[in-house]
Amino acid sequence: MIYIQNPVYRNILKKLIPFLLFPLLVFIGSVTLRGEYYLPVSMTGAVLAMILFASGFEKKKTGTRRMVIVSVMTALCFIGRFLPILKPMIALTVITAMYLGCESGFLTGSLTAVLSNFYFGQGPWTIFQMLTWGMIGYLAGIFAEPLKKSKFILISYGIIAGIFYSFSMDVWTVLWYAKGFDWNLYGSALITAIPYTISYVISDIVFLLLLAPVFGEKLERIRIKYGI
Repeated sequence: MIYIQNPVYRNILKKLIPFLLFPLLVFIGSVTLRGEYYLPVSMTGAVLAMILFASGFEKKKTGTRRMVIVSVMTALCFIGRFLPILKPMIALTVITAMYLGCESGFLTGSLTAVLSNFYFGQGPWTIFQMLTWGMIGYLAGIFAEPLKKSKFILISYGIIAGIFYSFSMDVWTVLWYAKGFDWNLYGSALITAIPYTISYVISDIVFLLLLAPVFGEKLERIRIKYGI
């Protein structure tokens, strides 16, 4: 288990990795390398996600306990990707972040993408999925308190997250086909992806309503009991 003792370094990494280093990695992998060497790029992203996770706890024992729970949530996300039509990955990532912190949410989202793609297919799109699902989790951790207190805010966040994921993946689509960004092609991609966007939004609403109360109660008990 990676453990970062210096609190100054931890605070720097909490901002540097999700908002600069990971997006830079996506840019390098998609634009500079044009999608080649996508597996090393994805593995580098996984390492960055682990370092970010390590910056989120002050004691090694606390981090180890949290890692066990995050591993379980990631496994559930992995399994959930096999469900037809409606899928719970975003909802489970959001729930993880709400109760275990933004770093845990980022790790759950990004690892779900890279691990499940060993079955569904690795490619230059993987790093985009890692960043998108990771940031959905990270931001859910930042806004954890209002998300816990208001079902309306939680559902609204789920809707935004579904749209954000769809729109972000359409950026990759344009970069891949046009070998650069084209606004006209992006607009066409958004229109073509409307059915998928709707399915993402509905999935988030359904699974947040079903799973947030159940998982939230369990995770809150564990968090308090073990001081996570």
